[in-house]
Amino acid sequence: MTKTILTVDDSRTMRELLRSALVEAGFNILQAEDGVHGLEVLRENALPDVIITDINMPRMNGLEFIEAVRADRGLRAIPIIVLTTESDPAKKDRARNAGATGWIVKPFDPQRLVGAINRVAA
Repeated sequence: MTKTILTVDDSRTMRELLRSALVEAGFNILQAEDGVHGLEVLRENALPDVIITDINMPRMNGLEFIEAVRADRGLRAIPIIVLTTESDPAKKDRARNAGATGWIVKPFDPQRLVGAINRVAA
């Protein structure tokens, strides 16, 4: 069965790069522009197998988004991979404490990202 991935990133270019790489790898893609939109997409669609989120976004950043997903009983089991330009260990710890499953620094390697998705969605 094909896995569905929700990508949450305020950069249209990054959303398109992710979409292209993940569609090529055989995934279905849902997209959101920030954390607020990500929660809307989660409420309006079948649940994804994995969420990939940026950290630095307007309206609701990635850390707040992760906390909101983890606070919702119906969503809290979905693995969340953070994909960001941030490499600060304190931010990684905060994301992990919020409930992130993994962390990848941009620019991303498509094969590495697909491998991470397959590991956390297993």
